[in-house]
Amino acid sequence: MENKEIELLAPAGSFEKAKIAFLYGADAVYCGTSSLSLRTRADMKDDDLEKTIKYAHEIGKKVYVTLNIFAWDEKYKEIIDMAKRLEILKPDGIIASDVGVIETLKKYAPSVPINVSTQANIISLEDCKFWYKYGAKRVIMAREMNKEQLKYIMENKPKDLEVEIFIHGAICFAFSGRCFLSDFLACRSANLGDCAQSCRWSYNLYAEEKNNPGELMPIETNEYGTSIFSSKDLCLIKELPEIIDMGIDSVKIEGRLKTEYYLASVINAYRNAIDDYKKDPENYDYEKYLKELEKVKTRGLTSFYFNDRNNKDIQEYSGRQYNEKYEFGGKVVEYNENKVVLEIKNKLKVGDKMEILVPYKLEPVEFTIENLWDYETKEEIDSISPGVKGQKVLINLPIECKKDWIIRRKKD
Repeated sequence: MENKEIELLAPAGSFEKAKIAFLYGADAVYCGTSSLSLRTRADMKDDDLEKTIKYAHEIGKKVYVTLNIFAWDEKYKEIIDMAKRLEILKPDGIIASDVGVIETLKKYAPSVPINVSTQANIISLEDCKFWYKYGAKRVIMAREMNKEQLKYIMENKPKDLEVEIFIHGAICFAFSGRCFLSDFLACRSANLGDCAQSCRWSYNLYAEEKNNPGELMPIETNEYGTSIFSSKDLCLIKELPEIIDMGIDSVKIEGRLKTEYYLASVINAYRNAIDDYKKDPENYDYEKYLKELEKVKTRGLTSFYFNDRNNKDIQEYSGRQYNEKYEFGGKVVEYNENKVVLEIKNKLKVGDKMEILVPYKLEPVEFTIENLWDYETKEEIDSISPGVKGQKVLINLPIECKKDWIIRRKKD
């Protein structure tokens, strides 16, 4: 298939995160207001959404707005109001899955393209053709599909129907995110954007004795139980050349609730991987990009079903949610040649090993903290811990850095 431009699509849980995503190489972001998307805890208000769309269009980037809840009747007044507003704001597409919501969008925001969400469980060519006839500009395929299925669809779909797939981030335990576990256990509906991530919890598992009905024997793994539903995170950095070559229109990173540090790290790795492959496809070396992705992962990584429908390397039995080697150090607020203003995210001290994430450059710039100064008093200090939101410190950096550049800290 013709090697066309591929869109790198990143999450934006806030306006600030959208700016970070664009800074580190995203071609587009997806975001939504808290009440009508599947991330009610994302910090994206209506005004932030408007700012994000305006900012993106000013710099030649795109924004897709998520209205992908499965809506009860009482939600439709709010949906209609939002549709009318989006008709004025003109995002580059609206991501939706509920046919009632889509019908409402077609009526009240007729000029904005519809991108059908992965929540619609699109897994076949016939699904794609249906949504195309129904007016969709783009379909977002179910994560459960393998590469042969995707190739078949790319070779036979309507030519102007765009196809988007997830390439990195969390995988739901349920089919394409259609899950009722959180609502059942925590009265928080995943299909209304309030998932409690019950599949990540630790559970105690019991088996009934065959010869003694009613007697339950614990199946023990460790003192914390077992994360029997928790999956590893999707990572298709190795498979990226195949994805580009089959003509996929957009590759998507999951994580609207992730930190600015996570976004910068993951987006930068995939941006460099895409650009390097386009320049020199014969010498694509996925391991150097994977090395960067490993620095920010909090769970194991898996290719899920992309290569093999029988893949069993999917579950994260330990249930771990941290990275033992690296963490978010800070974000550049203001740069000058003498002292840089850094907004800190974790404790920093003299002697710490740090890395500056340079946009569009894969290898970070390493340095050791030699001096720190209190932001208010300008007195030299040995260490600083985040006490309040937006805590700042003065620091020397080895290279010229722009506002919003991200710095990671190597843990002791």
